[in-house]
Amino acid sequence: MTTESAPKPASGALEPLREPAFRRLWIANVASNIGQMIAGVGAAWTMTELAGRADMVALVQTAQLAPVMLLALPAGAVADMFDRRKVALVSLSLALAGATVMSVLAGLQMLNPALILALTFLMGSAMAVYNPSWQASVSGQVPSSQVAAAIALKTVGFNVARSIGPAIGGLVVVLAGPTPAFALNALLLVPLMVVFWRWRQVAESPRLPPERLGGAIIAGVRYVANSPAIRGVLCRTLITAVLGGSLYGLLPLIARDLPGGDASTYGLLLGSFGVGAITGAVASTRLRTLFSSESMVRFMAITTAAALGVMAISNILLLTQLALLLAGAAWMIGTTTFNVSVQVAAPRWVAGRAVAMFQAAMAGGLAIGSGVWGMLAQALGHETALLISGVSLALSTVIGLWLPLPLRARPAVEAETLPEPDVGMALTPRSGPIQVEIEYRVPRPKARAFWLFMQQVGFGRRRNGAYDWSLARDIAEPEVWVESYSCPTWLDYLRQRSRTTQAERDLHQRAREFQVEDQPIRIRRRLERPFGSVRWRDDAPDRGFDVAPLSGPGA
Repeated sequence: MTTESAPKPASGALEPLREPAFRRLWIANVASNIGQMIAGVGAAWTMTELAGRADMVALVQTAQLAPVMLLALPAGAVADMFDRRKVALVSLSLALAGATVMSVLAGLQMLNPALILALTFLMGSAMAVYNPSWQASVSGQVPSSQVAAAIALKTVGFNVARSIGPAIGGLVVVLAGPTPAFALNALLLVPLMVVFWRWRQVAESPRLPPERLGGAIIAGVRYVANSPAIRGVLCRTLITAVLGGSLYGLLPLIARDLPGGDASTYGLLLGSFGVGAITGAVASTRLRTLFSSESMVRFMAITTAAALGVMAISNILLLTQLALLLAGAAWMIGTTTFNVSVQVAAPRWVAGRAVAMFQAAMAGGLAIGSGVWGMLAQALGHETALLISGVSLALSTVIGLWLPLPLRARPAVEAETLPEPDVGMALTPRSGPIQVEIEYRVPRPKARAFWLFMQQVGFGRRRNGAYDWSLARDIAEPEVWVESYSCPTWLDYLRQRSRTTQAERDLHQRAREFQVEDQPIRIRRRLERPFGSVRWRDDAPDRGFDVAPLSGPGA
């Protein structure tokens, strides 16, 4: 399960709904989410009746979430590279095909556990590709001043669907069986496809050619790998999701074992969790102004652990609902904290991929956790599995001693475009590799401080696309330091320059303050292969890109 940025209780929170394109897409998306929740209840309850095994029931949740773990990063890259409207339509068409097949097979009573898992995985894969395109398209539907409010409304819409969808699904399954539940999912996908078909996105002319899929994925992974703050948040997200995965994977069994438990009971329990999640989403904005991120995550872990303990021993529907209400609020507060920490730390050029990796960590953790806790429940009983999960989640708070969350969220602001570098050669996008050397003269008493400071600069260079970064000191002239790094091609170098944030630019300026007064910093840019570049043959053409040098001082 994925979450998005928490809503902000500012005036004008509903303003984005005045924009026709966003309003139509928002309403259609809420309806589609309700359909998915209804179908999810049908799939989980059908598996409960067909298999009855705890591990098989938990695997339904795994089949829904595993695609997000596997496809989120490629899907985020695709959303950045191609027409998001077309990506959404293709993925929704695939989801519609899966929902239709499941409806037909259910009507013919041909569903079995393997088919349920396979079709659930197919539809989950389609929606995993769709979600980044829907999320990234918001900036093209509302003015820039309303983007934050639009993201908040998306969160509210998802949790509204999660609150009422399962309850509707439970009633549908009880009154008419699983076939209508699967059919409703297919039916509610159609309006969303129609709205996307009619939406006309205003195309923007990119300054540089789009990256290829493989390169875009590598760039996203490289950025996160060289961003200690984001990397720590993703590790915490994954661990929390694995330990708390029992909440999702074992809920059908909790509903079944309650007095008079049936599919409608399962829907009511999911609805209780959804109502709590809405409450948590609304409260999280205010709480972030009062408490640190670490405090909010600790609250989430301990409160959710307590709720799991109550659900493990409760045989009263109302008490279980109250526990889920509390768990939903706490879980949303914690996961929103993780999400916001990732989103504000990533600059715009990689934000979609960073958020996709957060979604992969969350969904992957829940998928793994659902499977693990399902197997443990099969061996020891779901009550014991819930208790062990709760204790583990409470103990996970000590991880903050090794992987603390950022104290304050500092948005990554893009820096102004640099002036054009001096170029005296005829370069093409594939000319390369490009080697960059920056020579500093640093007084000897500042040598150690300079070396320590430049490690931060190195992280920034590598995040944005440089490789083989190093910092060397001249043996004959100890005041001379040379920072060097490379980029695979001229186009990669231009991208690396264009991705600098203002915080990184400030680091570069502070590095210059170590320089001996009245001594200029020397920058050299070299082409490693001046003849033939990276072409296989001298007459191999470039791919039709006309790339002019970007524009500032600095490398």
